[in-house]
Amino acid sequence: MPTALIIGASRGIGHELARQYLADGWRVIATARQPQDCQTLADLGAESHTLDVTNVEACAALGWRLDGEQLEVAILNAGVYGPRHDGFPLQSDFDAVMHTNVLAAMWLLPIVAPLVCAARGKLAVMSSHMGSLSERDNASGTLYRASKAALNSVLIDIALQYGAKGATCVALHPGWVRTDMGGSDADLDVATSAAGIRRTLAGLPHAEHAVYRNYDGTPIGW
Repeated sequence: MPTALIIGASRGIGHELARQYLADGWRVIATARQPQDCQTLADLGAESHTLDVTNVEACAALGWRLDGEQLEVAILNAGVYGPRHDGFPLQSDFDAVMHTNVLAAMWLLPIVAPLVCAARGKLAVMSSHMGSLSERDNASGTLYRASKAALNSVLIDIALQYGAKGATCVALHPGWVRTDMGGSDADLDVATSAAGIRRTLAGLPHAEHAVYRNYDGTPIGW
């Protein structure tokens, strides 16, 4: 039975990814910040763990609990948008966005990558097209864009370390999805985005260098 790890599965795309993998007969390990969300995941059939990705001790403890696992798929989905305005960012806003979207990846990806290598699997981060430097055409959401560009950089470095050992590293754009972050006017429902992400990951050949993909598999320029 293949195993998927979804970090950040309390709601939205992460929760739907866990649900779909379970429905297809996968073993799913999923994390959420709140115990009640972990119980909901457990009720679905997932092995759930409480995790605050901004807590370094909690990230280390997850690594201890995952010791010896072989992961066909691991997706770091936890993330925040931050302030909706494009004015002068507060220190607290910067810290919240960068700690959740970037520092957590710097803590968690080195823990998870060897477990993905063991299964020659896919190691994915939930990035955004907004993090692209080469395809950027407006300056909205500056702080969020900066965090996703930095996340992409972290993933590229992880691929340089673990790609040759078996991990295929993927930065994913989930599309504009109707979630708490995407809003009610977004193009996609979570089921469509999650299904596309799963197809994209399943269809990717092994690559030693990181790749950047839309949920439907379309390449995105770094």
